Amino acid sequence: MRGLPEPPILVITDRRRTRRPLEEVAEAVFAAGCRWLSLREKDMAAASRLALLHRLVAIARAHGAFVTVHEDVAAARAASAAGVHLPAGVAAGPVRDALGADALIGCSVHGAAELAAASGADYATLSPVFASARKPGYGPALGVGALGAAIGAAPLPVVALGGVEQANAAACIAAGASGVAVMGAVMAADNPAAVMTGLIKTVGAALAARRGTAP
Repeated sequence: MRGLPEPPILVITDRRRTRRPLEEVAEAVFAAGCRWLSLREKDMAAASRLALLHRLVAIARAHGAFVTVHEDVAAARAASAAGVHLPAGVAAGPVRDALGADALIGCSVHGAAELAAASGADYATLSPVFASARKPGYGPALGVGALGAAIGAAPLPVVALGGVEQANAAACIAAGASGVAVMGAVMAADNPAAVMTGLIKTVGAALAARRGTAP
């Protein structure tokens, strides 16, 4: 099992909500300090998605950042991506065998039961923690209390997802999350770099407070 990138803030793509090409958004957030982005875009044609993944990996490499891809193990291998994010219920072991021991492998979970059963991955995103327009089909928001309770029984690091933004990111860290994942807060922003800068500052301070150290 490998550790999460630092800072532990996962930016998940949604090109339909950006105000500029996704490559420009990636460049902006990497320049602002983001070190972890995952290409979602499940509706893209496979060839176009792979070409975009190649471009994002190249942009990330210039910043020492990691790019993963949602679900597509073959694309991750072809583009030399850092790893893959799997849907709930998919075993991580065979994926690690395919991508190598250094691959960053995550999985999606949507409640305490799924989280308790997750194993073999490096982290799990638990969602939706807060109300989110992108997660309407997964039931009501879990809330920070349920997030903390689920983390207490989790077999792997938990990254809070769903409606996360600068205003509530610190509460997720205080509840025990190892990191946060954001989509709309960055993708729909007029200034993605400024949003990223604020998130890094907030999450860093919350992690320092939890550890009892100066940020």
